[in-house]
Amino acid sequence: MNNRKIKVLVVDDSAIMRITLTEILDLDPDIDVIDTATDPYEAVKKIAENLPDVITLDIEMPRMDGLTFLSKLMKQHPIPVVVISSLVGEGSEKGIRALKLGAREIITKPKLSTNEQMEEYHIRITDAVKAAAMTESVRLKPSKETLTDNVHNNVNATIFTPVSNKYSDKFILIGASTGGTEVISKILKNLRTDLPGILIVQHMPGEFTGAFAKRLNMECKLNVKEAEQGDIVQQGSVYIANGFNHLLLVKEKGQYKCKLEMGPLVNRHRPSVEVLFHSASNLPGKNIVAVLLTGMGSDGAKGLLELHENGAMTIAQDEKSAVIFGMPKEAIKLNAAKMIINPDELINWLNTTF
Repeated sequence: MNNRKIKVLVVDDSAIMRITLTEILDLDPDIDVIDTATDPYEAVKKIAENLPDVITLDIEMPRMDGLTFLSKLMKQHPIPVVVISSLVGEGSEKGIRALKLGAREIITKPKLSTNEQMEEYHIRITDAVKAAAMTESVRLKPSKETLTDNVHNNVNATIFTPVSNKYSDKFILIGASTGGTEVISKILKNLRTDLPGILIVQHMPGEFTGAFAKRLNMECKLNVKEAEQGDIVQQGSVYIANGFNHLLLVKEKGQYKCKLEMGPLVNRHRPSVEVLFHSASNLPGKNIVAVLLTGMGSDGAKGLLELHENGAMTIAQDEKSAVIFGMPKEAIKLNAAKMIINPDELINWLNTTF
């Protein structure tokens, strides 16, 4: 980013939310909320008057819902969008669909009952806006997914049945942030089903990680689920970090399990890639493959170096294929990556190595 402030347009039908988001964003010296809009029709007029760098967008709005507007925007004028939604439960699937349609980030609406929550939310929303602004020159093509796609078309989408009953003693660890959801989807859809257990930290609010896991489970031959406390890691299975907690890989009574741990933000994130990578640093390095994908900041870079020094195979996504070359770049600076490759090369390497 240059010295110019990031111009933001806030689109939300709630007057209170427009005021709240404006106040929070304007606290950051690098961000300027240039205007607000009550619905997509007003947003179009505001965009014509003063082109924003980033739009924050509510999903549930009158006259035209946020997903319809997002779909049209990505086709006609793909301004980076941060979806800010209060949808939870079954409705959180709409948030995941927004990412498929081209939204750069998704975060929840603020619940600011304590000073700590206020500080965490300020970090999350400002980082999301800054990350979205950085993606402007490397926009992904809009997804071909239609607005009528629904994960519930597949009645087995939420059922987790291990491909094998073989407990895993080798592991593939993946960390990602902005731009990671589509890359992770592509990777998992093209992997063999007999690979070691896969643990993934994707920076995403906890309200949406369950829906993200369900959608991946529908798309992939691998079994994918949101990690739960005490899950025994099995071959051919994928465990997505619960967005409310850090995810650790631990050994208990001879079995490797997922451990969820509430704790402070690490590298401005919870879950943090750093925490996952660090938890595996005391395992035999030859049993670990760690991958750091697209994202802003440095989360996971030092953890990747720690694993590298312990003999693990460490991989960073290359600059050309990364939506944001932040996290991988920081790892490469530390000489933490044994390989620097794109997602297609990663898929091929994983499928032919194990």
